[in-house]
Amino acid sequence: MTYPVSLRVLLGLCCSASLLTGCTPSSPASATTAPAAVALNKFADATLRQIATAQDERNAPALLPYLASPEARYRQAAALALASVQEKAATQPLLPLLQDTDAATRRAAAYALGQIGDSTAVEPLAYYIVTAPTPVQRRYLSEALGRCVTRTSLRMLWRSTATPDTILSAGQAWGLFRAGSRGITSEAAVARAVALLEARQPLAARQGAAFTLARTPRLDLTSYQAALVTATTDSDPTVRAMSASALGKVKSPTAAATLTNLARRDNDHRVRVCAIRAMNAAMYAPVKETVWQALTDPSSQVAVTAAEFFLTHATGEPGILFLEKANKISKWRVRSTLLAAALKLGGAERNAIQTAVQQRYTAATDPYEKGYLLKALGEDPAAYEFVEQATFAPGQPLVVGSYGMEALVAMRRLPAFPEAQQAAFALTLRRAVAGGDVTVMSTAAEALRDPQLELRRLLPNPDFIVAARDKLVLPRDLEAWQSLQQTIDYLQKIPATPVPVAKAASHPIDWAVVQTIPARQRVVVRTTQGDVTMQLHVEDAPGSVASFVQLVQQGFYNGRFFHRVVPNFVAQGGCPRGDGSGSTDYNLRSEFGDLRYGEGAVGLASAGKDTESCQWFITHAPTPHLDGRYTIFAQVVQGMDVVQRLDIGDKITRIDLIR
Repeated sequence: MTYPVSLRVLLGLCCSASLLTGCTPSSPASATTAPAAVALNKFADATLRQIATAQDERNAPALLPYLASPEARYRQAAALALASVQEKAATQPLLPLLQDTDAATRRAAAYALGQIGDSTAVEPLAYYIVTAPTPVQRRYLSEALGRCVTRTSLRMLWRSTATPDTILSAGQAWGLFRAGSRGITSEAAVARAVALLEARQPLAARQGAAFTLARTPRLDLTSYQAALVTATTDSDPTVRAMSASALGKVKSPTAAATLTNLARRDNDHRVRVCAIRAMNAAMYAPVKETVWQALTDPSSQVAVTAAEFFLTHATGEPGILFLEKANKISKWRVRSTLLAAALKLGGAERNAIQTAVQQRYTAATDPYEKGYLLKALGEDPAAYEFVEQATFAPGQPLVVGSYGMEALVAMRRLPAFPEAQQAAFALTLRRAVAGGDVTVMSTAAEALRDPQLELRRLLPNPDFIVAARDKLVLPRDLEAWQSLQQTIDYLQKIPATPVPVAKAASHPIDWAVVQTIPARQRVVVRTTQGDVTMQLHVEDAPGSVASFVQLVQQGFYNGRFFHRVVPNFVAQGGCPRGDGSGSTDYNLRSEFGDLRYGEGAVGLASAGKDTESCQWFITHAPTPHLDGRYTIFAQVVQGMDVVQRLDIGDKITRIDLIR
């Protein structure tokens, strides 16, 4: 194959002796492998275990020689391992694999280059897009290019070629999405994305274009309203949902009619969620009646989204109206959110509303409902004393204190918060930091470093925060450690202290456990809403799956709650505290396999790369902005209807491994 001069030089450098000489890995014949009879998954191969171990140890130099292995499976595995390591030193050695004889290796190399995100890979990636033999390969190259382009090289995603438009369109759309997710866009890029929404384009292109327009920040899509309205009639619900989201970026009063129609009539609840979420304050009058109706939608996700719309956008209404509406709602999360809207709007009946909320708090038995009611009271500074007492009350579920601390900080951020109360609030934060509860202290520390609250003048000495930080245990308390350290740095006016991630991710892959797990091992998650069957991805995320299986076998997840449910996004559970701050005594390193967050993908929650532990989430719908950022270790294969019904406070009764 003939290359441009600059590309020939680049690829020549990639194969230089300084990188590869003397580093050729042993052949499969010399590697010790487990007997074929016990090869439940690919890691019976010792060489694949070595590659995965080097990935887990973030040892790029140990991985590079495998890129030149005569065995395609080792070249592919090494490339995918480098996608998790993400060191730019691997960019040049990966480039020759874009013309590998093995298609899977070519895809793995493109994926890894995208994960690394090195702008020096732009030219070769763009070159190979036009010559790639299959649509799949073009999409891999285009997505990688989108992750690597700069503002000046963005145009290479849709450069003019003789290739028919629809041949490259899917790749272009997803390349534009990857660039747009990084905030890299232009008028020409937006126009190209809109063109890719047309019905004649393949489904993958329409989906990628819709995500591009919905997820790229700070776009004004007013001039493309007609195209977006047409796209909301697409046969695919994902295209309709993301086109509805994009309509929220149209500055025209007529957009409300389309969103109202979708919210009332679309048969997919995820489209209805996106339509309501796209509505804004300027549309309040024409959409209000539709959103009122949505409060009783059969889907709790739609009902919660409708309540959140009123909390965010309602104006010119008496608070008592929302109290009356709330009293007719049976779902506690929807009701509590409406009560927050009632307190936010206030009016002459504010005291009566506050009393009603406090009475509901006293009567409630569900800790999550109690937490949401404290969150509602956070809209009224007059409720400060009640919320403070509830936050620090002894013997209560941890989740109540977590919500209570958030409510106190929310009150302090309100313009109506009394100036005379500010010193007392500072003392409350000091009490929270010294109290030892990791969630409460993290929330307090975040408030202390908020420059808009000007708390440095009241608590300039960080010694009490240092004392609290030194009592934390790593890696278990990594998130709290990070929050406290950031506040110490802020008060001392010093540069940010690096997070000790290397110390945190100190749990090596347990290969003995991995080799007992079949490649298609399934588990059944028994919940209070029904059963969800998941297939584990042991060959893509061996360390994460081994940890999960061990926790399941220990009964770790029995009785845990789903503590976070975001409509049309995720249902998250597995936290031992029940509020999202809990962890095991170890953390895992991220495993970014060549997997995508489609509907029902199961990922590990984290506080940043290499900080995963026991919490996991299931996606309600495709969420491609999570790709390559959170480990995917399983996929729902049965029970998505149950996942869609899950709400905060639903419980995992147990998890069973099945064959």
